[in-house]
This record gives sequence, structure tokens and C-alpha cells, in this order.
Amino acid sequence: MYFSQNKKYQYLYFILLTTISFLNGGNSNILIQINFILWGALFLYCLNNKNYCTHLRFFLSDNKKSIFLFIIFLLYIVFQIIQFPPSILKFFSIEKYLYLNLLDYKLNSAISFSPSNTFFQFLNFLSIFISLLIFKMIFYKRIHIVRFYFFLSLLGTFHSIFAVLIYLNGNPELFLLKNPYKDSATGFFVNRTVFSVFMMICFISSLEYMKIIDKKYKLGEDLFFSKIYIRIFTVFIAIAIITSFSKLGNFLMLITVVLYFLNNQFYSENKNIAFGYILLFIILFDILFMSYFFGSTKLVQRFAFLTEDFSLGDTNKFSRLEIIKFGLFEIKNFLFFGYGLGGFEYLFKLKFLQMSNLFANHAHSSLIEFIGELGIIGFLIFILSFIKIFFKKINYNFNFFMLITFTIIILVFDFSLHVPINQILITSFFLLTINKNLFFSPYHQSG
Repeated sequence: MYFSQNKKYQYLYFILLTTISFLNGGNSNILIQINFILWGALFLYCLNNKNYCTHLRFFLSDNKKSIFLFIIFLLYIVFQIIQFPPSILKFFSIEKYLYLNLLDYKLNSAISFSPSNTFFQFLNFLSIFISLLIFKMIFYKRIHIVRFYFFLSLLGTFHSIFAVLIYLNGNPELFLLKNPYKDSATGFFVNRTVFSVFMMICFISSLEYMKIIDKKYKLGEDLFFSKIYIRIFTVFIAIAIITSFSKLGNFLMLITVVLYFLNNQFYSENKNIAFGYILLFIILFDILFMSYFFGSTKLVQRFAFLTEDFSLGDTNKFSRLEIIKFGLFEIKNFLFFGYGLGGFEYLFKLKFLQMSNLFANHAHSSLIEFIGELGIIGFLIFILSFIKIFFKKINYNFNFFMLITFTIIILVFDFSLHVPINQILITSFFLLTINKNLFFSPYHQSG
């Protein structure tokens, strides 16, 4: 089988994404280090290609301000882990200074409550940036984007089959794989909601692929069998999301399918009848599948994600919203410079020091947690680095609206966008969707 030069680089990218997805989405400090090394190695390898270097130079030149601001953001993360004398720390974080006084701690200390976690998050954000540069370098034609969608659909199918099979067998421990949920499909992921959000990204890729090939674009290869495969893949992915029993994941699937259906039926210039039937089938399959195997009560309950409790002990429970409220309250205590990326768990323990059975390592809201960790200054620098992308020659299409809706729901009500694999894929999707000048659109002719 002949592999073009582009395919070789793209398949290396796919292998790397696959590896990260098998390792709990890269969601640990040691995996973040491994991710950084692997992305860095692939980036250096891509620089050997003169054509890719040209793409990279154009991208860097065309986005100087955004990249400069993002570098400032990375330096800001480093600033959070610098050790300051107590007198200087008092200026940047009066709340932490008071904590240290209570503990009679007189040595230098950082703004961050967990400098080691903050450092690893610095590596994580740098890895995401490198992965996006690689994406820009090697995916520059319409057929490349189609290949990317197909890969994510295929990857999601593999994860779904594996997750459902071990779920039907009671989620036994396999090698290093320990699933805390015996009644939910999570596959290679530790958390069912993180798994379902990752599967939702693969689900959206499947829908995007179907939209493209059903419009019968001439993509330079026979896609007849791919049209059959992708429909099967979509069903498998839907089953995995259903059996994850993640309320947020199932809610997202319902909202996504409804948005695609409404857009196809009422807002699309060229209504795709076949695609509309497929969306209806997914909705009916979802309802009938759940009703038959799990009962109508389970069908309704799995969409009420706001009622899900977060258990903290035998006699104490904090609801999801109570933990979000705690994170929101702490923002005002660390308003300007935050308490450091990855510092939420340590802050929570300090607040409930006398209650050892209370534990939370995330705020159950990525938005609240990011603002609290970074402070207003850091969060604004991060947002400002996207100003050009959002305000220069925007292509406000359905995909942009759908991704914004999808992302806001996750940011407000869950922590899944703290996981590297989801961060990489969501940002890649935005770069594909938002601005046709950053990437060639799959719906646009390219050279």
C-alpha cells in the first residue's frame, strides 16, 4: 500500500492521539510530561518538511498578536510558581499570606497552592499549543480534514466497542485499567463523563463526515464503503454514550442531534434528506434502546445532570452545584492572581481541614475553576489571545454556533475540558470551524 508524504505525517499524528486516548486522555502529571515529549518530537520531525515549515511561518506571521499574548499567558503560569518572600506574596495573594501566617510558615512561597501541578499545567498548555501548530502544518487540504473526521469516528468506534464489552462483563480490572464505575461504560477512561465528552467529539466528527460525503463532493477517492462504515460507527458511538450513563454526556448528545436536525431541516441552503433520516434514526434508536433495556425511568433520569450528587463520604455529601458554589466563592478571595492551576484540590482541603472525609479535586465547572486558578488577570490574558481568531473575518456558520453551545455547557457544568485529549480536540475543532483563513474549510475547494 502506497502512503503519500502527507499521510505518513498525519498517521503519526493519529497514532499519538490514539495513544493519549488509551491513557485516560493524558490526564495525570506523568502523562502530561509524556505528552509534551511526544508532541515536541513530532513537531521537530515536521520541521524537516519545507512545505510544512512554509505553512507554519504563514500561520505565525498571520497571528502574531494572538501568539504573543499566548506566550504572555504561559509566562503568567510560570509567574504563579515563583517563590516570593512573605512581604511580596502579601501583595499578590493576601489570602494565601493569611493562610501561611496561621500555619506560622515564614519561608518563601508561591502564589499557587500547588506549584508542581501548576508547572505540569504549563507543560500541558504548551503541548496543546504545539499540537495545534502541527495540526496547522499537516492538515491543509479538504481531503485531509475529511481524513481527520474519519479517524476520530474510527477511534471512537474502537473505544465504544471496548467500553461496552467490558461494561457487559461487569467492568473487571484489566492490567492497569481500574474502573470505579461498575454500572457504567467508561473504557480506557477513569471518569464516565470525561469518556462521554470524548465520545461526543468523535460523534460530532462522524456527523461532519456524513455531511461532507452525502453532499457528494469529489474528494479524489471512492467513499462508497466509507458512507456505510460511518453510519455503523455512529451507532456504536451512540451506544457507548448511552451506556456511560453520564447525564451530561447524554444531554449533550440529545442537544447535538437536535441542533443538527433543525439546521438541516430549516436553515441549511441545501437540505440533505438522507442526513435528516439518519439524525431521526439516532434519536429514535436512543429512546427505544434506553426504554427497552433500561426502562423509561432511566431514560428521563440520565438527562437531569444538574441533580447528580458528588459523594464525599459515608455521611456527608456535597452536590455538584454546592462544589461549584464553593469555587465561585473562592474567586473573590483570589480575585486578581488566582490560586494556581491545579490548586483547587489543595484549597478545598484547607477549607475543610477539620473534616478529613471531604474531598474534591475539581470544581465541577471548568469555567469557575479556570477563573479561580488563573485569577481575573490570567484569565483575561488567556481570553485576549483568542481575540483575532474571534473577531477577524469570522465565519459565523452552524458549526461555530454548535461548538460554542457544546463548549459552554461543558465549561459551566463539568470539568472535562481540563483533560488534555478533550482540550486538544476541542481547540482543533474551533480552528477548523471559526476562520476559513486559518485552515482550509472542508466545504471549500483547496489547492
